[in-house]
Order: sequence, then C-alpha cells, then structure tokens
Amino acid sequence: MSVTYDRVALIGLGLIAGSMALAMRRAGLAGEIVGTARSAETRTIAAEIGLCDRVVDTVAEAVANADLVVLCVPVGAMGAVAAEMAPHLAPGATVTDVGSVKAGVIAAVAPHLPDTVHFIPAHPLAGTEHSGPRSGFAELFDNRWCLLVPVEGTDDAALGRLRALWQGMGANVDVMDAEHHDLVLAVTSHAPHLIAYTMVGVADDLGRVTDSEVIKYSAAGFRDFTRIAASDPTMWRDVFLNNRDATLEILGRFTEELFALQRAIRKGDGDHLFDYFTRTRAIRRGIIEAGQDTSAADFGRGGKP
Repeated sequence: MSVTYDRVALIGLGLIAGSMALAMRRAGLAGEIVGTARSAETRTIAAEIGLCDRVVDTVAEAVANADLVVLCVPVGAMGAVAAEMAPHLAPGATVTDVGSVKAGVIAAVAPHLPDTVHFIPAHPLAGTEHSGPRSGFAELFDNRWCLLVPVEGTDDAALGRLRALWQGMGANVDVMDAEHHDLVLAVTSHAPHLIAYTMVGVADDLGRVTDSEVIKYSAAGFRDFTRIAASDPTMWRDVFLNNRDATLEILGRFTEELFALQRAIRKGDGDHLFDYFTRTRAIRRGIIEAGQDTSAADFGRGGKP
C-alpha cells in the first residue's frame, strides 16, 4: 500500500481518531500523522503511547501543511473548530470528518472553510462503547462501511483519494447525500441508541427492581442495551440535537409499532406477534449474511463486556 496523504492532521484523539492512526500506520497510508486534542491529559496520553508521529497543543499547529485534516470532535464542536483552523489550512488540502450526522456538520463547517480546500464529510459506521486515546485499534474499520457525503462541486480526484484512504484502512466505501444519510442513520443507529438509553433509564427508575438485581440477573437483551447506553454522552447529545427531524420521524414510527404490539399482547393476538417477530428475525439474518456481524452466541465479541 502506498502513501495516500503526506501529512494527516487528526483533530480530537478518541476512539475513531486513534483507530484511524493505527489503521493508517498498519497500511503505510500516511507520511506523517499529527494529532491534537482540547484536553491536555488526552494529548499527554496520546504522546506517551505514540498514537501519532507528533502530538501538538493547538489546532493551528496540527493543520499546518497537512493535506488531509480529519475532524474527530463531537458534532456540536465542529463549527468552532472549523473556524479556528480555517486561516491555517494549506491550499489544496482535504477537510473531512467522522461525525454521525451529516447535514448538521455541513451547515456548521462549510461556511468557515476557504474555497482553496476540498470539504468531503464522511462517517465510518464503526465503533465501540469505549472512548479516549487508549481505546483505538487498527482493525476497527475492517469490513465495516464508511459513507462519504460529498458536497456540491466536490472534486472527483479529491473524492477518489479519500475513498482510497478508507479502503486502505479496511473499510467498504459508499457515497450518499447528507439528508438520506441522516435518515438511514436515524434508523440504524440514532433511534436504537435513544431506545437503549430509555430502557436502561426505566430499569434505574423502577423502584421495585433493585440495582443489584438489574446487574446480577441481566439477560442478553438488557445487557446489550447497557453496552449501547455506555456510549459517550457528549457525542450522543450532539447527535440528537443535530439530527432532530430524522430521529423524531423514526421515533414516531417506532411509537406506532410499539402501540400495535401492546394491543396484540393485551388482546392475546399470538398470530400478530408471531408474524411480526418472524419478519424482524429476517433482518438479523440479512445482517449476518452481509458480514456485518456473526451468528456466534456472543456476537463474536469473545465474552468481552
């Protein structure tokens, strides 16, 4: 694999940025990887573990002479970071991001960027509930999807170069427009996370079930909810605030389906329940057949929490 970018600047040094650094290094895709983070503690840890070739204190230092800049900060912080780095971007550089929302990111970031750079939003559909500079691993993107969301007038060569980087890091790549991306992710990620947070909150509020019972007797369903609900609260707050319309649409549909199931349970309508569960079971089979999960009893997670 040949070098795709001579200097990559990672702004924010959490799970995704750390995994990108390790995946780029694994495949020799970057000549130099420079990183920065708002927290001095994060920068110190990243430097100690050698996450990047250089860890610097400011966004301006990080983006200097970089031909790829990756915004790996929470969605709500991207506009301010874009404004801060804009005067220091090298002409011809590509600016991208890894945010879970795209229309909101484009609206927040694009107005700050000079016409001399290429802005290509992106979203790798990969992650864990862990965060911080020690949480990354090179294999995170292997056989996962990265969605590229080019804005109007995007340069084909710049798009092809970014696609090659993600493919070099092990990802499958597809291109999608921002509004459709946000609707798809409301279905596959955002609404499920909100439902998981809600179910864990219900358990916490239900006084007749003690905390010790919830922990001791957690069956697989609730245990998986808690894994999702352990995700970074800042990131998910920003996701819901920036993908409001699509998330509310999907939650409205979810509520309608839930009411129908409540009615079937109340009426003892076993046929409705059986047909519904049979239909939804097929979705799980499709995910396994697409190579996006495993049929192993532990979901291939090796018994890890």
